[in-house]
Amino acid sequence: MESQPKPSISLDGFTPKKGPKSPSMPKKSSSAASSSLYVERPIVTNSRIKQDEQYRKDMHLAFVNNALQQKAMGISDAFDELVDQFNPRKFTPDAPSPAPQLRLWILALSHVVSRLERVHSALVEAIVNMPWTTMDTSFVKSYTNFIGMLVSARPEYLSLVLGKIAQGLTYQSGLQALDSGLPETSSKPLTRRIVYDRIHFLLRHLITLVPTLPATLQPLLARNFPHKRQNQLAQVTYIRNILRVTEYCPEIADRVLATVIDRAIQIDVEIQVELEELEEQLETQEQSEVFELDPFDTVLGQEGDESDSDEEEDDEGGNLSDLSSDAGGDPDDDSDQEDQATDFHHIQSMVNKLDAILKILFDHFNQTHFATDPASPHLPSTPSSRAHSPHLPTDHSRVASPLTLEEGKALRRAQFNTLLSIFDRTILRTFKSRYTQFIVFWYSSLDPEFADLFQGMLVSRSLLEEDQPAVTRAAAASYIASFVSRAQFVDREGARRVVSVLCNFLRNRLDMFDAMVKAGMQQNMNVAQHTVFYAVSQAVFLIFCFRWRDLLEDQDEVDEFVPSDGPAKKWMPELDVIQRVVTSELNPLKVCSTNVVMQFARVAHATGFVYCYSIMEANRRSEYAPSTPGAGAGAHSGRLPKGLMFDNTMTSELNTFFPFDPYKLPRSGAYIQGVYREWSSVAIDDDDDDDEEEEDEDDNAEGESDVEEQDAPSSQSVSILVNGARSSSSTDDEADGLGQSFGGMSISPARPAQLASVIVA
Repeated sequence: MESQPKPSISLDGFTPKKGPKSPSMPKKSSSAASSSLYVERPIVTNSRIKQDEQYRKDMHLAFVNNALQQKAMGISDAFDELVDQFNPRKFTPDAPSPAPQLRLWILALSHVVSRLERVHSALVEAIVNMPWTTMDTSFVKSYTNFIGMLVSARPEYLSLVLGKIAQGLTYQSGLQALDSGLPETSSKPLTRRIVYDRIHFLLRHLITLVPTLPATLQPLLARNFPHKRQNQLAQVTYIRNILRVTEYCPEIADRVLATVIDRAIQIDVEIQVELEELEEQLETQEQSEVFELDPFDTVLGQEGDESDSDEEEDDEGGNLSDLSSDAGGDPDDDSDQEDQATDFHHIQSMVNKLDAILKILFDHFNQTHFATDPASPHLPSTPSSRAHSPHLPTDHSRVASPLTLEEGKALRRAQFNTLLSIFDRTILRTFKSRYTQFIVFWYSSLDPEFADLFQGMLVSRSLLEEDQPAVTRAAAASYIASFVSRAQFVDREGARRVVSVLCNFLRNRLDMFDAMVKAGMQQNMNVAQHTVFYAVSQAVFLIFCFRWRDLLEDQDEVDEFVPSDGPAKKWMPELDVIQRVVTSELNPLKVCSTNVVMQFARVAHATGFVYCYSIMEANRRSEYAPSTPGAGAGAHSGRLPKGLMFDNTMTSELNTFFPFDPYKLPRSGAYIQGVYREWSSVAIDDDDDDDEEEEDEDDNAEGESDVEEQDAPSSQSVSILVNGARSSSSTDDEADGLGQSFGGMSISPARPAQLASVIVA
C-alpha cells in the first residue's frame, strides 16, 4: 500500500521581516460602486512581479537553511518534509505541473550546495533520482546548473550522479520516467529523443566542470550495458547513446568501443547456422521490418508490446548448446517441432540484434569518416538523437570547429589503431565469430594505409611472433588469406607482397624440416610449427584461387586455360616453392581444408600452375589402405611422416575457419557490398561449359560433378574428387558444390553438430 503524501510545507514561519507591501485600495462610496459596472484595479508592474518572485525565493531559501541546520543537529522533521518535495508519488497526472514549485526548491538549494554533506545524502539522492527529464525547459536548465554546482562543490556525489546518468541512457529509463506519474508539462509529446538529449546535455556540462570525470564514467557505462538476452531495442538504444557520449568525451572512446564490440561477439558466436537455412525455416512466417520508425522518435508510453517480444523469445530459446539434447519424450510428439520453432526464433532474434548492432557501428564510423573527410562518399545511417528540440537548451558546445585535413587523417588513424587493438585482443582469438570482424574489414577500405597496417599486423602475428600460441598464429594466417582474397581494395601489388612473404615463410619451414629429416630428428618435430605451416599453406592456396591473375608476371597472360602446345605462364618467382610444398612429406593437400584443396587443384591445373591430382589420389587411397610397419612415409604414399602428431581439434577448427566468408546480414550488409569480392567475379571461365551453366542466374561456380568432368585429366582424378567431397549419386551434390562453397555458400562450418538434427529434420 502506498504511503499517504505528506501535507504541503508551510512557509509562514519563514516570511522575511521586510516583505513587499500590498498597495492600498482607494475607498469608494457604495453608490458609486452600484452605479458602475467597472471597478478600477491596481496595475501590476514588472517590478512588482519580480518582487513577488524574489519573496518566494527568499522563503524557500529560509526553509532550506533551517532544514539543513536542524538535520545537522539531529532534528529531521523539516528535512524529511524537504526530501518529500522531490517524491514523484505525491503528484498525480491530473494535478497542475509541479515544475514551478520544484524549480524554486532547486534554486534555493543551489545557494547552499556546499552545505550538502553526507548527513544530507537522502536529499541529494531524492533530487538525483527524480524524473527531471520530463519537466519543462525552465526546470531542466535550473536542474542542470544545480547538478553542476553539486559535483563541483561536493565531488563525493559524482558517482551517484554519473550512475543515474548512465542508467538514464538505457531503454528502460524512458519507461521509468513514464511511470513517475508526473503530469505533462508541454503540449508537445515527450519522445525518447528529448529525454536522451537532456541527459547528454547534462553530462557534457559536467565534463566541462570535472576534468577527471571520464575515469569514473566509463565503468558505470559498462555496468549498465544491457545483457545480451535483452531485446533488440534495449541493445540498440544504449549503444547509440554511449557512442554519442564518445563524441564529446573521447577519453573513453577506446573502452566504450571495446565494450560494444565485445557484446557483438557474444551474440555473434551464437549464430552458428547458415542464414539461408534460417530463412527457409521461417519463410512462412511474417518477417516485419525492424525499426520502421526510429525508436528515439517514439512517444513515451506508445511503444506497444513489441519491445518485450524479443526478450521473451530469448528466455524461451535458452542455451544453444541444449538444442540437440534428447528429452526422452514421444518421438511423435508435436513438442519437438515446437522446440525447433523456438530455437530458430531465438537464432533469428540474435541475428536481428547483431545486424542492428553492427549497422550502428558502421554508421558511427561512417559519420566520423565523412565528418573528417567531406569529399568521401557516405551511406545513409541510422538517425541519431541530435535533432534540435525546443525542450532542450541550445547546445552551442556541439558546434565543433572544422577539422583540417591533417587533423581528420590523424583522427581516423587513431580510430583505426583502436580497432586494430580490439581486433588483436578479442576478435583474432574468437574462432566462431562470423560477422564482427567485418568492422575492421570495412574500415581498412577507407585508406590504403589502413589495409597495409592490418595486413602487416596479421603477418607479424602469424609468421614473425613465434612466442604467440600456435592457434593464434594459425588464425592470423586464416585472416590474411581471407582478407587478401575477398578485399577488393587490396590491389595487385598488395596481394603480391603478401604472397611473397607467405611463400618465403614456407620455404624456410621446408628447409628446416628437410634438415631435421636428414639429421634423423623427426621424433622431435614441433607440432605447433607445423600447425602454422599448414595454415600458411592453406592461405596461399586460397589466395591463389581468388587472385591468380594478379600473381602472373605478365598481366596480359590472363587466359584461364593453358593451351597444350602453348608457352607456360610466367608466375611471380616466389611461387616456385609451391611445387615443393605440395610434394613435401608434410603433405598439406592431405591436412588442409578439403574444399580449398579441391578448388586449388582445379584452378592450378586449369592455369597450368601445378598438378595436384596424383597426390590427392594417393591421399585418398591411404585413408583406406591398411597400415603396415614397412610402409614408407612420403607425399606420394599419402601418409604423414612418422612421429608427426597433430591436434585434431585445432586442425579441424582451422580448416573450417574462413573469417571473411560472404556477409549475409541484410541491414548492415550495405556497407560490405561495395568493397567485397564475390567468388563469381573471379571464378575461371570454362570454354566447355554448356549453355545451361552460362545461363545460371545464381552466378555460382560449378559443382563437384562439373569439376570432375572438366578438370580431371583421367578417371583417376574423377575418383579423387568424388571421394574428396561426396559421391555423384549423393542427393546433396548441389549443396556441397565447390562453387557454392566459395560463392553463395560459406566455407566455414555451416552449423555445429548440435544444430544439424534440427535443421535437417
